[in-house]
Amino acid sequence: MLGFFSNLNPSLMAQTQGLGGLMAFAPLIIIMVIFYVLLILPAQRRQKKTQEMLNALKNGDKVVTSGGLFGTIVGLEGEAVQLRVSDQVKVKVLRTAIASLQPESKEE
Repeated sequence: MLGFFSNLNPSLMAQTQGLGGLMAFAPLIIIMVIFYVLLILPAQRRQKKTQEMLNALKNGDKVVTSGGLFGTIVGLEGEAVQLRVSDQVKVKVLRTAIASLQPESKEE
């Protein structure tokens, strides 16, 4: 049996082992690509969309904070936003605390 392997070309054996080593990493590479497509890309898109929304805030926008507070923007101060939550109640919150804009409601 040993005599059979001794007749093989050494460079052919090295190529076969190198290809086998690369094929051993193929499932790992495929799994990494799947994780990137299913987890990382959607998270990056969501983060970019949220950042664009925060940068586009203006006075009069109705927003919801991450704490569930509904309010209308009455002042923008750099990283802070002043919200009117009631007629005479104003609250200062960070821009990053704003979770979303309130959906436009149809008043009939």
